[in-house]
Amino acid sequence: MRPAGLRPAWFVAGVLAVLVAVTAGLAFGSISMPPGDVAIELLNLIPGVHLRSGLSEREVAILTELRLPRVVLGLLVGAMLALAGAAYQGAFRNPLADPHLLGVAAGAGLGVTAVIVLRPAGEVSAGLPIGVPMAAFVGALVAVALTWVLGAAGGRDRSPAALILAGVAVAAFLSALQTFLLQRHVESLREVYSWLLGRLGTAGWHDVLVVLPYTVLTAAIMLTQRRELDVLTVGDEEAASLGLHPQRSRYILIVAASLGTAAAVSVSGLIGFVGIIVPHTLRLLAGPSHRSLLPLSLLFGAAFLALTDLLARVVGGAAEIPIGVVTAFLGAPFFIVVLRTTRSAVT
Repeated sequence: MRPAGLRPAWFVAGVLAVLVAVTAGLAFGSISMPPGDVAIELLNLIPGVHLRSGLSEREVAILTELRLPRVVLGLLVGAMLALAGAAYQGAFRNPLADPHLLGVAAGAGLGVTAVIVLRPAGEVSAGLPIGVPMAAFVGALVAVALTWVLGAAGGRDRSPAALILAGVAVAAFLSALQTFLLQRHVESLREVYSWLLGRLGTAGWHDVLVVLPYTVLTAAIMLTQRRELDVLTVGDEEAASLGLHPQRSRYILIVAASLGTAAAVSVSGLIGFVGIIVPHTLRLLAGPSHRSLLPLSLLFGAAFLALTDLLARVVGGAAEIPIGVVTAFLGAPFFIVVLRTTRSAVT
């Protein structure tokens, strides 16, 4: 049977979820604003539109210069992490595959840490350096390559359990290297530690503009491969008999997902479980076909992280809770449920 495509109702639901997340993220915080006025002010950003929103100049400045860049950054990061999680799970045929469990986030984190601690003394950056996403990408590719090689476990069969164990081992090794770098450069400890906990704080649009090209490229590649992912689910031999080159398609997906993870990690730090929560929830509700799962993961992943960031800001008050702590609090119980329901897939 031909896998079902993206149903319009689900696409509309995803777009509405993004709109709700954007409006809520802009309206609420230390200073709350009426959501209707916020929506009107967003329309004023469209060239040629001039509507009276009722917001003061100070509130408009907070909205457009502080909150809007942060919300957009959250949308990009959430979309990439959820999309990468769905792609990894399909490429590895492993329901537990996730950028963090495969060691990819740890590799990207090591690359970012190296850039931070090894930059020239006295250099001050107002935003994210241009080379940080590329360093994160190299680290992510090294990590996923190590996980893929170790997952063979002495043979050609890479079982889901072997890949997960290899990912845990690779993540532990790369985290040890990261700790070694920090011990040798203690002056960067506070900056790196704040980054490790996960955060979406941004001083304007700089970080958004740096990560945006990586996000667009990654999303375009992975969305064009969603049909191939459906074919890969039947097994490599069956996929080859249908005219697909399994290894080539898998490598394209892995490289693209690693690039997306690296871009997200470079600007947000280590935010876990997004790649587990969003794709699995959508798989249960909308079906397992990647032709619908990948676009929906893009939309609902963006909305999920924007709302999670709002929760971190509102609950923490003046002492803002790191968003990585919030996603871990939500994701750890969810992962246990997924592990129990997919026990047969990892044994």
